[in-house]
Amino acid sequence: MTTRRTSLAWLGVTVMLAFPAMAFGPWMATTSGLPTGHATGAIFHTASNSTNWAGYAVSASKGTVSFVNGSWIVPAIVGTCPRGSAYSSFWVGIDGFTSSTVEQTGTDSDCIHGSATYYAWYEFYPAASVRISSLTISAGDTIVASVTYSASTAKFTTAITDMTTGKSFSTSGTVSTAARSSAEWIAEAPSSSRGILPLANFGTVQFGFDSTAVPSTCSATIGTTTGLFGSFSGLNSINMVSTHGAKLKASTSAVSTDLSSFSVTWKSRGP
Repeated sequence: MTTRRTSLAWLGVTVMLAFPAMAFGPWMATTSGLPTGHATGAIFHTASNSTNWAGYAVSASKGTVSFVNGSWIVPAIVGTCPRGSAYSSFWVGIDGFTSSTVEQTGTDSDCIHGSATYYAWYEFYPAASVRISSLTISAGDTIVASVTYSASTAKFTTAITDMTTGKSFSTSGTVSTAARSSAEWIAEAPSSSRGILPLANFGTVQFGFDSTAVPSTCSATIGTTTGLFGSFSGLNSINMVSTHGAKLKASTSAVSTDLSSFSVTWKSRGP
């Protein structure tokens, strides 16, 4: 565990809180490797398994992804948190599916020492994730988040808004080796120095307009095309499985008929 210094400004005190040094890093393929085939039908997508991701990724040519946004409902932890901690992250981002960097922002629904905990964060991986202390996140909140790349400044800007509370946060950073070759809408089992952490039981998380009523989410800009995630030919559907692929950890639904929405459902803690 890594001890992270956290300022509780509204109480006028500073305390030491213990959190794992988590990383919301790139897609980790199972032993079957990266996806190789496409399904037939009006919406072409690749079915793939990951040990830490579930959701959707659009793969694209290097240097073409400049924007991604998404919306979701913060899922509540189901039942009583176990004595041992477990974690679940929900985010939108650029990169990570076919590259070693990720520029992303999202929320967590975790069990920390037996208590349900909710918060927002951003990350320019491989730099460490940063918890957003100015946002108070609760189960059931509607979240809208985006990542934008500016060619003029060569910077990424992450922005996240809790539509329920009306509070927002944004920040910018540079990632010198960013490929800008994918856009993602993901539920993740985050990792620490010990490897992939147990996946908290989040029930089902709902992404997109059909659940959040936020127009034009989830969408991306790839090259000169801006569209809903379900409209892109490079769409990949991802299920989360255990390290050896024997157990399903989280399953991803089909894309909605309006191409805007999907859900991810928890199945097991892992590993």
